[in-house]
Amino acid sequence: MLQQTPVTRVIPHLEAWLTRWPTPADLAAVPPGEAVRAWATLGYPRRALWLHAAAVEITENHGGIVPQDVGVLLTLTGIGDYTARAVAAFAYGHRHPVVDTNTRRVIARCVAGQAEPAPPSRTRDLAAMNALLPADVRAAAVFNAGAMELGALVCTSARPRCADCPLAALCAWRAAGYPEYQGQKKTVQKKFAGSDRQVRGLILAELRSTRHPVTDAEIATLWPDPAQLGRALSGLLSDGLAVRVAAGSYSLPHE
Repeated sequence: MLQQTPVTRVIPHLEAWLTRWPTPADLAAVPPGEAVRAWATLGYPRRALWLHAAAVEITENHGGIVPQDVGVLLTLTGIGDYTARAVAAFAYGHRHPVVDTNTRRVIARCVAGQAEPAPPSRTRDLAAMNALLPADVRAAAVFNAGAMELGALVCTSARPRCADCPLAALCAWRAAGYPEYQGQKKTVQKKFAGSDRQVRGLILAELRSTRHPVTDAEIATLWPDPAQLGRALSGLLSDGLAVRVAAGSYSLPHE
């Protein structure tokens, strides 16, 4: 849930999710559409389908216990480097570099002297964090968490609180006089307003709001551009976030 989503938005959804489905087996026992429904407005709803698929895999292949080996975690649907290492480090206490957007920013500024990190690179980012990670397992977990918190609360993207930073005396960016970033920038996502993502969200919200199939006529009322509605609906069907239950009617996935 935390992937590309602020903690404050995640907490209420996480609490409700774990109350309803405290174990992978509990989640695996319901249709995937229920996971999409419970995902609500978190965004990037394919994550809900992936999480449900992972719960099924954990239940069927791992006795209902989330694996602790990074290599095994990476075989689960929807689990990438960040999530696999975060689970291994924070849930099981293993020593692994855990790199998120906030960690990358802290390293870029404090170590590399750059205002912002270069576009993500699995090899480079993990190597950079691993070089800083303490050898002690418990200290490594604290360091991982501390780097994330520092980036989230102090070394923020737009308004870094350098006067409050415990690493201020060590920061290469500060020592260099806060130079502007001149390197390659990652691709900026298009605005949400008016985008196909917004239209997909409107259709998905309509599907979540009812236990009955939603018709083409009902979908047509959600957005004024029929071509954009068609693209959005086709994308949802292709992604498995919606299913056609009859000619001209749709629902959340139920199998």
